Amino acid sequence: MIITTSDFDALEKLARVQLATTLPGPKPVCLVGTRGTDDRANLAPFSSVTHLGSSPLLIGMVTRPVTVDRHTLRNIIDTKSWTINQVTRSTYPQAHQCAARYPNDTSEFATTGLTEHTLDGIHAPFVKECPIRYALELEDLIDIPTNGTKLIVGRVTLIDIPDDSLAEDGSINLAENHSVASTALDTYFSITQIARLPYAKL
Repeated sequence: MIITTSDFDALEKLARVQLATTLPGPKPVCLVGTRGTDDRANLAPFSSVTHLGSSPLLIGMVTRPVTVDRHTLRNIIDTKSWTINQVTRSTYPQAHQCAARYPNDTSEFATTGLTEHTLDGIHAPFVKECPIRYALELEDLIDIPTNGTKLIVGRVTLIDIPDDSLAEDGSINLAENHSVASTALDTYFSITQIARLPYAKL
């Protein structure tokens, strides 16, 4: 099947979104925790999270076009603080529900049954039920004029993972922590490690 630009543009809106978000393949799905200036906690699922560099440790994520009030984006701009919490096989239903457009005075923690977890010195809330989680401070906010999205760049300031999750080579065991991936708006995948290969070199 060949799909041209005109074919894609002719699709119904939801079908376009599903195709566009499925095309890159499974991606990590995370809950982004923020806290507003009113001290209200907010949670939102993101599947556009990627590492941008290790020195310094930078993580990027793309926010949707600002056509409505984006609570997560506003909180990050206001407080410069957020957390990323990897969704697991036991938390993906609640994470999925966090995508609903709740009013600003409603906390997704309360509506989904997830638990706020706080650490000293970190303004934004973590998700207690997510074993792999980390805190970030706003480093840069880059406009993408073509479609009105923004790349949010954060510097990792703290990583909180189970004691037995970090290997000597620095890798985190995602499979044993039941991290999941996603495509489109509604499809989730479990992660299974198939191999560890040696560092490629000539």
